[in-house]
Amino acid sequence: MNKTLTHRITVLLFALTIFVSAFLLFQVQPIMGKYILPWYGGSPGVWTTCMLVFQVLLFGGYAYAHLLNRFLTLRMQIALHCSLLLLATLTLPIAPSNAWKPIGDESPSLMIMLLLACKVGAPYFLLSSTGPLLQSWLGQSKILEQPYRLYSLSNVGSMLALLSFPFLIEPAFSSSQQSMLWSVAFGGFALACSLSGVVLFRSSKATATQKEDSNTQSALLVVTNWPTVGAWFALSMLPSVMLLATTNQVCLDTGVIPFLWVIPLAIYLLTFILTFDSDRWYSRRPCIMLAAISFLALFALKLIEYRTPLTVDLALYFGGLFFSCMVCHGELVRLKPHPSKLTSFYMTLSAGGASGGLFVGLLAPVLFQEYFEWQLGLFACVLVFLETYLQRNAFWKNRVPAWSKLTMAIVLPCIAIVWLTIWTSISNHQIVAKRNFYGVLSVANSHDNRTHESTRELVHGRIVHGSQFLEEGTTHRATTYYSEQSGVGIALLNHRADRPRHIGVVGLGAGTLATYGKTGDRFRFYEINDVVIDLAKEYFTFLKDSPATVELVLGDARLTLEREEPQSFDVLVLDAFSGDAIPVHLLTREAMEIYRRHLNKDGILAIHISNLYFDLKSIVGGLAENAKLESMIVSDEQAECPGARASCWAIMSNGKKTIDQALGAVKPIIPRGKTVLWTDDRSNLFEALK
Repeated sequence: MNKTLTHRITVLLFALTIFVSAFLLFQVQPIMGKYILPWYGGSPGVWTTCMLVFQVLLFGGYAYAHLLNRFLTLRMQIALHCSLLLLATLTLPIAPSNAWKPIGDESPSLMIMLLLACKVGAPYFLLSSTGPLLQSWLGQSKILEQPYRLYSLSNVGSMLALLSFPFLIEPAFSSSQQSMLWSVAFGGFALACSLSGVVLFRSSKATATQKEDSNTQSALLVVTNWPTVGAWFALSMLPSVMLLATTNQVCLDTGVIPFLWVIPLAIYLLTFILTFDSDRWYSRRPCIMLAAISFLALFALKLIEYRTPLTVDLALYFGGLFFSCMVCHGELVRLKPHPSKLTSFYMTLSAGGASGGLFVGLLAPVLFQEYFEWQLGLFACVLVFLETYLQRNAFWKNRVPAWSKLTMAIVLPCIAIVWLTIWTSISNHQIVAKRNFYGVLSVANSHDNRTHESTRELVHGRIVHGSQFLEEGTTHRATTYYSEQSGVGIALLNHRADRPRHIGVVGLGAGTLATYGKTGDRFRFYEINDVVIDLAKEYFTFLKDSPATVELVLGDARLTLEREEPQSFDVLVLDAFSGDAIPVHLLTREAMEIYRRHLNKDGILAIHISNLYFDLKSIVGGLAENAKLESMIVSDEQAECPGARASCWAIMSNGKKTIDQALGAVKPIIPRGKTVLWTDDRSNLFEALK
């Protein structure tokens, strides 16, 4: 009885330690991602790069657990792991200092990888090894014969960590508080893990069975079924690709916010929980059918360019992700080995996951000019669905050789990518498309729906960031969100128009605002993406045709303005919000303090707040209220000018008289109702959802 009670207490202690390790493992991902997001322009690439680093560290942790299990006795494993945990606590806290902020010419991906490796690498590496290592210890000690269910428990901890972040942690604690609390919690985990090791260390049964268990394991590891290992790898890599590709697609069209990071990852983990917990949760045929329905519906809507509500888009994206991951992970569980090969199984899984991250984060931007990862992942899912569906077919299983299946799996996706590239270029009338850390930019020829004149557009994702008429005598027209009837157009036409002006613009686009420049004016454009500058110079003439002096500054506008001497702008335009993705760091109290430092006493701040999903009036209202500025909203819903699009601008200044003079006869909207103040430490896009 005492022995049974001791075993139960030991299992409970191990289960608790595994749960806490998984919770901390996945809580640190959104904490660090959000912490450094403002430093890199709010790009979706920040999260993709973070995920890549975390997946590689996860593989390293699993490999470390496998090597310890393979070559060291149980007592030596416990001693080494506890010692490394103690050393890892010396690297805390995890919050990076301002010295890590980019200057402007570094590679964002490389800097993010280096930062995460230095600040959170050691703790994350050891946390990632905890699950497989402690399960292996229990299996070796014979205290728990089937430790696989603890893997399901660890994924429960991971999912709770992710879901608690946007709903509990993010609203309640600032970014600096989050990092400090996590650091303290890691210290508590290190103690719990060490205690678990000591309890097992003192177990006489562990010592007695170690030699026998090691011999059994060695015998089992002599034979390796490489096709099975290859299946483990493929079935773990594909869900990783779909996870990151789906997250990229969603964030590009909405916002780069923790909520849209954690939900796909939570879905991914939920499929691990269900499939590893019990066979009853996974049924092959229904999961394949539901995944196919979700993906076909979403692909059809994108193909016909039908604008659906955000909730419908998210439901289809996340539904397809869930069922495709269920199929892959369900088949993975059916191939799981004897517990004696547990660590090698987990190591292969983590290698597949890391390879998926490497493919989406590093390889795809080099191979593809567009975001084709999701389509390619979808195609690979179809192949997996066919393979699993046809497993009971005798001809497919016995008569079609493995090399033929492998050839099809390689050649067919390549054909699909070539077709997608050609079809995208032709259907969108593209002249050029370029991709880098900040996304995909393309230049395409089009025509104006009113005048039917030829135009050229700069497109980021599905958002137009500038358009120019091509026919002689029309190239100078201000178009899209910057027409003469827009808030910024009216302000630039009227404010201090009788004298030379210094005008700052955050976000270059095609350079449309330069058309408002006059001789003697100076326009200073801040642009984080060097590709935007190249395309604006090569394919549009706004910059070179402007009578004003034009300066182009490469780098994140906020970080650059933070370092610069006061510029004394007559007008400062924030045009980083014309897409549906919101760079939150440009709408915080601290950012507003920087803008005010660069404005003249009677200067005007014009903020572009047009958005499909978010109502930013309450946010700019909170900023104006906190800074004691007058604020007006100019909404051009009709957009009657040739080439114009509906737009909404917030115009701010120290006095109402300045705004009245700048807007002339236009009747602006005075913001009313609830205001929300965002800071660098506290911001939540849920507060701005329409």
